[in-house]
Amino acid sequence: MIIQDIDKGKAFDWGKTSKDYAKYRDIYPQEFYDYVLNMGLCIDGQNVLDIGTGTGVLPRNMYRYGAKWTGTDIAENQIEQAKELAKESGMDIDFFTAKAEEVSFPDNTFDVITACQCIWYFNHDITSETFAKMLKPEGNFLILYMGWLPYEDPVAGKSEEIILKHNPDWTAYGDTVHPVWVPDQYLKNFELLSQEEFRVDIPFSREGWHGRMRACRGVGASMSPEQLSAWDKEHMEMLLENATENFRVKHYISIARLQVKK
Repeated sequence: MIIQDIDKGKAFDWGKTSKDYAKYRDIYPQEFYDYVLNMGLCIDGQNVLDIGTGTGVLPRNMYRYGAKWTGTDIAENQIEQAKELAKESGMDIDFFTAKAEEVSFPDNTFDVITACQCIWYFNHDITSETFAKMLKPEGNFLILYMGWLPYEDPVAGKSEEIILKHNPDWTAYGDTVHPVWVPDQYLKNFELLSQEEFRVDIPFSREGWHGRMRACRGVGASMSPEQLSAWDKEHMEMLLENATENFRVKHYISIARLQVKK
């Protein structure tokens, strides 16, 4: 995938990170899922579509609350991991490979559409229209995000420095607590009902944080094998010097709830 406004137009491929993604990125805390549930969304009796599902983290973790889930992703390797993980847990979730712009279901199919960690990658002129059509009247579109805080957490800050050393084109650094982006195109078809941010501390082992960072866009999805090898060595050395075996990293969660206009 190449997007000119992301990583200075450098190509990235989430499929290259699929195994790490499946193992190390299932890290959302219960507060994340509780926030969604407290809105009365993604629960029993609802039909939910997760766009950019990756390895199916959101559908698999919310499956027990009773909604019928479908997950789509542009990366075939990600979908393969999602299917395998769901099968291992006995979950009936429909996963298939498709670009967000090409996902097509009949009008009024879904109660909720979710987009977690992926809103930047869509052609919003297309998806604003198609999402609104696929949702039932007054259906909800959730934009969800969780990011680490490099200016508040020393380990996160040092991790970013090492990524930038080996991949200076990476642009997803320097995050601060702020509302998740709601592209203007969606306001034509949706009403913004709520937007909220809250802080969380996420537990990691050294291996877990190392794997989580390797599974990010600036590392495993875009580095050459030589860059990745050098990053791998330097990042682990940093963790051995600066982190205990088990530690917490400061993050924040930001969620926007949109509803199809009447």
